[in-house]
Order: sequence, then structure tokens, then C-alpha cells
Amino acid sequence: MRYSAFLGITILLFLFQSSFAQQKDTIPAAVSTFKFKTVVIDAGHGGKDAGARGSHSFEKNVTLSIALKLKAAWDTAITDVKSILTRTDDTFIPLNQRSAIANQNHGNLFISIHCNSSPEGTAARAHKQKGVLLLVYGFHRLKEQEEAVRENSSIFQEKDYKQNYESYDESDPSNLIILNAYIQKYRKQSIRFGDLLDDEFTGIDGRESNGVKEQGVLVLAHSAMPAVLIETGFINNPEEEEYLNSDEGQHEIVMSIIRALRNYRKAIGS
Repeated sequence: MRYSAFLGITILLFLFQSSFAQQKDTIPAAVSTFKFKTVVIDAGHGGKDAGARGSHSFEKNVTLSIALKLKAAWDTAITDVKSILTRTDDTFIPLNQRSAIANQNHGNLFISIHCNSSPEGTAARAHKQKGVLLLVYGFHRLKEQEEAVRENSSIFQEKDYKQNYESYDESDPSNLIILNAYIQKYRKQSIRFGDLLDDEFTGIDGRESNGVKEQGVLVLAHSAMPAVLIETGFINNPEEEEYLNSDEGQHEIVMSIIRALRNYRKAIGS
């Protein structure tokens, strides 16, 4: 079965099963039976795909450390919601497999952990870029490709990337239907969670933020649920690299995500 057919069937099934869930704020509580049961935590990159590089660390290691700590903290704090990791060690996981893991586990929210990088390099200098960035999938803004190209470049590490992604063509009418359906059902909730994350990072941790933005990131597009990619900071900024690698910094990031998750559950009434 071609990947487009599999993707279409998967997403349409999820849309059918979750249509009431994702729009429950517009229907009476008595009608909705939605239960928030599963969060999928994705540690970006891994294995042969190191991701962005700092002066002494790689994105793949930082994201894995944060993801493992997030799962441990979540499982302790929120016992009625299961957490799933897309990877638990330094393994390369193809992008389509990451979203497939989320879909097969009937995830209600997909969180992809990443580190940002800028063209400035790793040298210390004034006014280097810094701060968090929250990405949600935005089909109508695919021309903003800078961040998406960097994240989607992972597909070229995959042995069968031409076969796996040959159908990822935004001009294909069938894909337009599927992706537009995804946007209608999940875009609103993705932005809501992104805004809640932004509030925690800036209001509680005092971090700078580059805001909630829409990009055509494949790992989000293929996840049949609300999904946010968190750029936790600029790993090529020496100050932020130290923060991202420190226990204190990772703890702050984890706790901000957990607080945002709690607020998100309240917001959707689950």
C-alpha cells in the first residue's frame, strides 16, 4: 500500500473517531465522551542524525535527555494519562515512523522536542539569537520554509526516503483534502497548546520567546492529533547551550511543559 493511502486512511479514521473530541468546546458536555489518555513525546533526531550542533553538544542528546525527564516527571505527576516515547536511546527513527508510533498508540497530543540553531555559528558574540520557538503545522504558510527545511532534512538520512515520501505533494488534490481536514480538526488545539507553552516559558521561566508559528514540518503533518514542535533554545548560542545541557535548565523546560499540559487538559475539559 502506498504511503499516501496509509496516511489517508489513518488520518481519516482519527478524524472520524476524534471529531467530537477536538471540537468539544462547541458541543454539550453530555454528548462528548472524549478522554485524554495518551501523550506522545518525541525526542528529535537521533543516531546518525545528530541534528543541530553546539560548541560541545549535539541536539539529538539534549532532546533525548529532556524527553526522558519529561516522561518520568509526567508519569509521576499525572497517573491517569499514559506517556509514550518515540525513542528511548540514541537510535535513528524515520519521521514517518515517529508519527506512526503516535497514531498507532491513539495519541491525543504529540510533543516533539528539538533545539534551534542559527546561521551565526557557535562563537560567542553579542545579540546572538536565543529563546524558545513553538511550531504548529500550517499548510497555508508552507512558503516559510527555513525552519521546516532544517527539520525535514532528516528524511534524506532514510534509506527509502523517495518511496516513503513520494506522495508528500501539497499540489495533489487528495493530499489537500486530507491535510485540510487535519488543519480544521487539529490546528486550533495545536495553537492552543502552543500558546499555553509560550505562557509558561515566558511567564514562569523568564525565557525569551520567538512565539507560536506555523510551518510545514513533516513530523507534525503526519501526526493525526494536535501536535507542537518545541524548539527549546538555540544550541549554537553558548549561553543557551549551557542552559539546555544543565539539569536545572532541563528541569525548568520539563516543568513548563507539564504545567502547560495540565492547563491544556483543563481547557479541553478532560
